[in-house]
Amino acid sequence: MRRLVVLSVVIAALVCRSAQAAPPLPRVAGPVAVTADSYPFGAADHEQVPEDLSKVGYVEEEFLVSGTANVYDWPAAGPAVVRTANAPYVTRVLIRRPVNRARFNGRAIVEMLNPSNLFDLNLGWAISHQELVRQGMVWVGITAKPVSVVTLKHFNPTRYASLSWANPLPPDDTRNCGSVAADSDRATENGLVWDIFTQTGAWLRSRDASNPLLYGTAGAMPHPVTQLYAWGYSQTGSYLYTYANAIHPRVVAENGRPMFDAYLIAVSSGPSAINQCAAPVPAGDARRMVRNAGVPVVRVMSQSDYLSGIAARRPDSDTAPDLYRNYEIAGSAHATPDELRFAAAPADIERGGRAVPPMACTEGPRSRFPNGPAFNAILRNLDTWVRTGAPAPKVNPILVEHNAPALDAFGNVLGGIRSPFVDVPTSRWYGNSTGASFCRIAGHEEPFVAARLASLYPSGAAYVNAVEQNVATLVGARLLTAEDGQLLVEEARLFARQLPPATRP
Repeated sequence: MRRLVVLSVVIAALVCRSAQAAPPLPRVAGPVAVTADSYPFGAADHEQVPEDLSKVGYVEEEFLVSGTANVYDWPAAGPAVVRTANAPYVTRVLIRRPVNRARFNGRAIVEMLNPSNLFDLNLGWAISHQELVRQGMVWVGITAKPVSVVTLKHFNPTRYASLSWANPLPPDDTRNCGSVAADSDRATENGLVWDIFTQTGAWLRSRDASNPLLYGTAGAMPHPVTQLYAWGYSQTGSYLYTYANAIHPRVVAENGRPMFDAYLIAVSSGPSAINQCAAPVPAGDARRMVRNAGVPVVRVMSQSDYLSGIAARRPDSDTAPDLYRNYEIAGSAHATPDELRFAAAPADIERGGRAVPPMACTEGPRSRFPNGPAFNAILRNLDTWVRTGAPAPKVNPILVEHNAPALDAFGNVLGGIRSPFVDVPTSRWYGNSTGASFCRIAGHEEPFVAARLASLYPSGAAYVNAVEQNVATLVGARLLTAEDGQLLVEEARLFARQLPPATRP
C-alpha cells in the first residue's frame, strides 16, 4: 500500500509538471539573406573595425522573430502582473555561432542589445568576443526597444519593413499615458521586451527546425543547448534587474524551471520601468535588489559608476536560492572605445538617422582601459558556478572613505578587481570625463611622464617581471584567465621596448 501511495504521488507530480505551460515559441523567419546592399545593421564585417568571423570559425545569421507579448505592471515586490495581453510584435535577432557543431560548447550568451545611443550596440560581443570564441560559446543579440527599430527601418526600409513594437493600447485609452520619455513613443510599447526575451530563449532551447543551434539535427539527443546566460549592460543591465525580479518568477512558476541559468548584470544599479507608463521604482524599494533568484546573479560595476551606484551594493551570497556576487573593476570605464569599434560603421549609423558618438572627450580619447580581461574571467567563473556548483571568487569592492574613493600614491583607486594596469601602473586611470554624448562615463588616461616611469621601473625587464608576477597572482585567484594573462604579458613586453633609454631592457 505504501508503495502504491508513493507511486501515486510521483505520477501526480509528473502529471503536474507536464501540465505546466512552456513559454510559447515565436515564429521565426531566416536566416535573412545577405547581399552587398542588404546586410544586418551592426554586422561583424560592417563594424567600425570590421571582423572576419570565418577566421575564428564563426558565422553570423540574422532572424526576424515574431509572436505576441504581454505588457506587464509591477505594483509591488514579487512577480509582475499582466496589464495588456497578447500584443503582436516583430523584432530581429542576430546570432554569432561556431560554424561546426563540434566547436559549440552548449552555452549561449543572450543579450538585449543596448539602445542608449538610439541604435543597437552589441556590447557583450564587444567586451568578451575573445572568451566566447575560445570557449565555443554562442552570442545572441536581440533588438530590445522600439527606438532601435526606428533606426533599423531608416537604415534599410526593405530588410526591416516588418519590424513592429506597436502599442496594443489606442491613443485614447487612459492606460496609454499622455507623455513618455524622449526616446519612446506612445504609438509603440517598450514593455513588450520581457516576453520577447523569454520567447527567444524558448526558441533557442527548442527543437524547432528554425533553431540554428540545433545544427540541422532537430531530433537528436541530447539537445546541443545546455545553458543560456542572460547578459545586459547599462540600460539593458537595468532590464535584467527587472526581468530577474518581475518576470523570472513568473517563468519558473509557469514553466517549472528558469529560462536563463544565470544573469550577468553590468554597470547598472537598479531596475528599469516595466512599461513605458510605469513610474521608476523608488529608492529603498525591495525591487531594487535581486535576491533569491535561484540561479547565480553577478553584478559588475566600472570605475565610472560604482560610486553613484553604491547604494545598490549588497553582500555576496553562496546560500541557495540567493547566489550572488558584486564586482567592481578598478580603473575601468563604462563607455569604452570598444563599444563603438564593434558597433555599426559610422556610415551605417548615419544611414540609420543617428549621430555617431564621439571617440574622444574634453580630456582626450576615451579610456583605453580594457574591460575584457575582467569580464572574461567573470563569465568563465559564472559558467563554472552554474555547471559545477563551484562558487565564483569573492572580491572586496573599490574602497570608499568619507563618500570618496580611496586612492593610492598614483591616484588610482584601491580595492575592486585588480589588473596590471593599476597594480603595475604606467598611467592614472579616470572613470569619468567631460564632453558630449556619454563622456561623463567614458573615462580617460593620464600617462606617467618618463621620469616617473624610470623611478618605478629601473629596466624594461623589471617592468615585465612585475607584470608577470601580478598576472600569476590574478590567474591563481581566478580573476584573470590564463589566456588573457599571457596577452597582458605580451603587451607589457611591447610597452617595455618603448620605454625611455634608461629603462629599456
